[in-house]
Amino acid sequence: MTLPSHSSSSPAPIDVAVIGGGPAGLMAAHRLAQAGLQVTVYDAMPSVGRKFLLAGRGGLNLTHSEPMAPFVGRYGRQQAVVASWLQYFGAAEVQAWAQDLGIETFVGTSGRVFPKDMKAAPLLRAWLVAMRAAGVRFAMRHRWLGWDAAGALRFAAPDGETAVQARATVLALGGGSWARLGSDGAWVPLLEQAGVQTAPLAPANCGFDVRMLPAANGEKAPGWSPFFASKFAGQPFKSVAIRFEDGSEAGFARRGEFVATDAGVEGSLVYAVSALLRDAIQAQGSATFLVDLLPDHSAERVLAEVRHPRGSRSLASHLKSRLGLEGIKAALLFEVLGKAGMQDAELLARTIKAAPITVAATRPIDEAISTAGGVAFTALSHDLMCHARPGLFCAGEMLDWEAPTGGYLLTAALSSGVRAAQGAAHFLKG
Repeated sequence: MTLPSHSSSSPAPIDVAVIGGGPAGLMAAHRLAQAGLQVTVYDAMPSVGRKFLLAGRGGLNLTHSEPMAPFVGRYGRQQAVVASWLQYFGAAEVQAWAQDLGIETFVGTSGRVFPKDMKAAPLLRAWLVAMRAAGVRFAMRHRWLGWDAAGALRFAAPDGETAVQARATVLALGGGSWARLGSDGAWVPLLEQAGVQTAPLAPANCGFDVRMLPAANGEKAPGWSPFFASKFAGQPFKSVAIRFEDGSEAGFARRGEFVATDAGVEGSLVYAVSALLRDAIQAQGSATFLVDLLPDHSAERVLAEVRHPRGSRSLASHLKSRLGLEGIKAALLFEVLGKAGMQDAELLARTIKAAPITVAATRPIDEAISTAGGVAFTALSHDLMCHARPGLFCAGEMLDWEAPTGGYLLTAALSSGVRAAQGAAHFLKG
């Protein structure tokens, strides 16, 4: 979505500068323009909404249809803060917003909400048309550099450095993942220099590197075995369940699927537990979750089938015929137990229902779908204005919250944009 840019060598006074052209920034800009304010969106990239478009490649998941209580619970330790945004712009409002832009939505079998055509581009095009009609201006290829001595916003622009005077500023610069799309975390030192407290950025909804093979010293060594990595990297574990004990009363238990990579694991089920695994690795150096390879079978049935006489058949043939275990699931059992362990019927049966996978590191932050950490809420007022710099508001993924995939990320990003716009409008009205 390439838009015309404008630049000036002298400060240009405007009502609100919105820096960042992702969902949170665009929502804040649109709401502020609808309130009658002069708004310009600045973004370092040639076009807005790049991560939004990428996220919609496999089908744009707008939000989720589950009731509010479990919905809010998806935001973990920051659920109270996010709940305060959602009261203004929650899942129902996201659907109404899309429909107002002419985009029909539907609820999938998983409860996720999608545009009828599953695409992000038509929604973004319609949104930009509405924003232009409301008076929003766009300045592309403008990378924010902080403030000058007079308090004007500094930008590296196509025609050289430019300064902009704004009565209020909304920062929506994203987290630290997908740097090539603009979310590179370069804003962190700029805000810290301005006295705004931040928490370190960390991967969220991310993959992990595993430790599986016994090393010479008896400890686990990095990675899958060469055989497993060469044969099964990229293949999914389907119809499985993951369990992870994090010390809480509930722990984590969920069914779904995930994927083996050449070095570890990733995919929707792993992303759902990624925050707990990441925090456990940080605290303890590693984390082990358990995979139930046959969640529809009781432990008793699995043991009975494993013990069933197999005659002249190989163990692999026996597991395939009696339990349907083959391919990557059978390979994981051998990866965990080794040749000797596979011959122990009780151990094999227990492992089928609880195969341990130890992870020792997150994948690099730039590979993550999103990030945790960012601007601390203690540094902000309830309407997302920085205590250290009145008139400066923050929104979106650059704030210190996280959520699993499933529409929760986008909903909260949009909602935070609404909240920041409300705060900025209130600030400008005095």
